[in-house]
Amino acid sequence: MKPLTIIAYTGAAVGLAALGVTMAKTNPSQVEYEEYAVQRLTKYLKTDVCKKTTNVIENLIRFNCDKLVDSASPQIQEVIARTTERQDYVIFSVYRTDLKINSWIPSYKFETVGAFDQFYTYTAEKQSGKK
Repeated sequence: MKPLTIIAYTGAAVGLAALGVTMAKTNPSQVEYEEYAVQRLTKYLKTDVCKKTTNVIENLIRFNCDKLVDSASPQIQEVIARTTERQDYVIFSVYRTDLKINSWIPSYKFETVGAFDQFYTYTAEKQSGKK
């Protein structure tokens, strides 16, 4: 092999190793995912549930809906922790959350990848009530 080729391969190997080490160090934990999921769910509840009520009783409840959602944050995190499975691949993690609270509230399935201290939810779908 030519010296230039050897240098190129060595540089590529060192670069890939550095990327792998960086990814491993910035692979978010389960607790970080739970905090992320609570923030996303809280935002959804406040914008899509609390603000979109139409009937008179719901309008009365809506008055304190945001405060109710904020006060339920620890319970929301417990539910997310119970219903999430993490697959840790060292350099990134995949989180699968099957959020089902009770038979009256629709269940949801979320799939999220965590890498570089960030999360990207690539699946968020409402599950049908029948299985």
